[in-house]
Amino acid sequence: MRDFRYLKRQMQKRRLVRRPGSAPRLRRLAPAAWLAAPLLAGLLLPLALVPLRGGHEPAPPAVPRATASPAAPGTAAAAPQPEVSVYLSQSGQIETLPLEDYVSGVLAAEMPADFELEALKAQAVAARTFIVRRLMAGDHSGVPVPEADVSDTVSHQAYVSLATLERDWEHGGKSAALAKLRRAALETRGVIMTYKGQPITASFFASSGGYTENSEDYWNFAVPYLRSVASPWELAITPNLAVTVSFSTSELLSKLGLESKALPASAGLSATGKVKPVSSSSSALPAVVLSLTDGHRVKEISIGGTVFTGREVREKLGLRSSQFTWKRQGGKVLITTYGNGHGVGMSQWGANGMAKEGSTATQILKHYYSGISFTQVSTLLKK
Repeated sequence: MRDFRYLKRQMQKRRLVRRPGSAPRLRRLAPAAWLAAPLLAGLLLPLALVPLRGGHEPAPPAVPRATASPAAPGTAAAAPQPEVSVYLSQSGQIETLPLEDYVSGVLAAEMPADFELEALKAQAVAARTFIVRRLMAGDHSGVPVPEADVSDTVSHQAYVSLATLERDWEHGGKSAALAKLRRAALETRGVIMTYKGQPITASFFASSGGYTENSEDYWNFAVPYLRSVASPWELAITPNLAVTVSFSTSELLSKLGLESKALPASAGLSATGKVKPVSSSSSALPAVVLSLTDGHRVKEISIGGTVFTGREVREKLGLRSSQFTWKRQGGKVLITTYGNGHGVGMSQWGANGMAKEGSTATQILKHYYSGISFTQVSTLLKK
């Protein structure tokens, strides 16, 4: 894990660095600069909680409420922050900027600004947790150049650069939307999620078909706070919740590596997540859903005698999710998917649905990430 005591104490101004080779060594603040601020004026968590739908989750420790407007320059809330170096994939440059500005850029890329403020605040905490975990671990995996901490793609977190925010948002008719995103970052300033004192893997995705996924059913390893939970809130509000795509039989078999075999007339899951009966003919090899995950997605399916995981079928065919049904119609195979994304962690449309029903960002996060706590970055670095 990265030891912040060895990081230099002076923060550079925002800058762009050309790739590769010529970039100067990047610098981040030591934690002392953070500790000078008494808990950073803006925090997320409310003083009290009501129970989550269908659950008995305890309230987190009470913390001060955040102010809704930015703090004046020179106040404690404007204390220097750790920096994040982002590899901009289109230009090949590295943008280095304060943590909270990075969080605003992630919000602009990852969640619609017209979502409820509490959903945006939940996303801000998830985005901040993701990058702080990488910074503390010194994790540069998946970044094309060693000088950067993270890329601006969905391989890590999508991110909109400062220049783009200024040009297309602040001066492009979206200043109110940008102000809302910055408010979400401000009102959660410095807050991250932890489990047993360490930043969590704050995975998130667009929408589910009614349930999230256990981590081991997608990544093959169990994470105690990434458990399958019900997520009904997005079902009525998510556009394109169910999407049907078609393949020719030969195209589908080729993508699955089964070019010489045929598919049955229909197989898969019903919209309620139950296994559908398989019909076949003398010229069609059987296809059977062998098991489902706790998140109601395909866990294993046998097609033509070859067993695939739901994730394998999703990735080989480029499907939106591994909760799907399929059937043959004429010379085509029609596959209908439910939800969008890997299904592990927070559903973004589910978060928005919860917020619409009055849930706070704290309640949203504690629902989708089981057993987590909230910590200030400055407190974590002090340890």
